[in-house]
Amino acid sequence: MGSIDGKVAVITGAGSGIGRALAIALAGRGARVAISDVNEEGLFGTAERVNTVAREKAHVEVLDVSDQSAVNTYASSVAGHYGVVHQIYNNAGVAGGAVPVVDCDYETYERIIAINLWGVINGTKEFLPYLIESGDGHVINISSLNGLMGQASMTGYCTTKFAVRGFTESLRAEMLSLKKPVRVTLVHPGGIATNIASSALDEAERAGREITDHQRQRAEAYNKKLLKMSPMQAARIIVAGVEANRSRILVGKDAKGVDLLVRLLPRSHSRFVTWWEKRTFGGS
Repeated sequence: MGSIDGKVAVITGAGSGIGRALAIALAGRGARVAISDVNEEGLFGTAERVNTVAREKAHVEVLDVSDQSAVNTYASSVAGHYGVVHQIYNNAGVAGGAVPVVDCDYETYERIIAINLWGVINGTKEFLPYLIESGDGHVINISSLNGLMGQASMTGYCTTKFAVRGFTESLRAEMLSLKKPVRVTLVHPGGIATNIASSALDEAERAGREITDHQRQRAEAYNKKLLKMSPMQAARIIVAGVEANRSRILVGKDAKGVDLLVRLLPRSHSRFVTWWEKRTFGGS
C-alpha cells in the first residue's frame, strides 16, 4: 500500500472536472499539489478550493500540455519549488466532438492528438527523471472507457485513449524491466459529470465548424443520461486505487461493464455498441 500524505502530486487539466476533483482530494489527503491547466480562470478557481483544505498552498501555473518545451519548463519549475516530485496525474484532455471520419478535418485530429496523447507523453517524459530520483515515483495516466472500446464518430478521441493505454502499459513494462522505483497506473473513467461533451461543441463553434442537430442531441444525451458520476466520487476511486498501487483502475459501473463486454464478445461487441448508440442517440 502507498500513501498520499506528504507526496508532491502534479495534476494537469486541473481547471475543472476530474482534474479539479483530484487536486482537492489529494490535498485533503495531505499531498502537496502542483496544478496546471490552459484555462486560467478555471485553474485559479481550483486553487482557491485546494487552498482551503491543503496544508500548504498549491503550486499553480497555466500550461498547454501539448507544448513539449512548456512542459519541460513546468517540470523544472515544480521540482525547483518542492525539491522533489513523486506523482504525475496526466489528466488534461478534450473530446473533439462527434464527427464521422469522412467529415472530420485534419486540424481536429491534430488538436485531439496533441492534447490527449502528446500531453500524456510530454508529462510522462518530462517528469519521469524527477519521479525516478524521488525513489518513490508514480505515473497515473487517464485514459477512458473509450480506451477499451471504440465508438462511431469518435475516431480521434478513441485513437488517443487507446494510445494512452498502450503507452502506459509499455511504460509499466519498462519500469519493471529496468527496476526503476516508479509505479504506473492506467485509469479508465466511465461517464463522469464534467463539461467535456458541451465543451466539444463550444470549441467547434469557436472554430467556425457547423454543428448538426444530431451532434447537439448527442451531447444532450451524454449530459442527461451518461455523465452521471460526480468528479469527486471519481477522484476518490482513483486516489484509493493509487494508494493501493493498482496497475489499472476502472471508474464506474459503465467502465466495468464495457471492460466485461469487450472481453466476453471480442469479435461482436461493435454490433451491440451500434445498436446501443441508436437507442441512446437516435438516428437510423
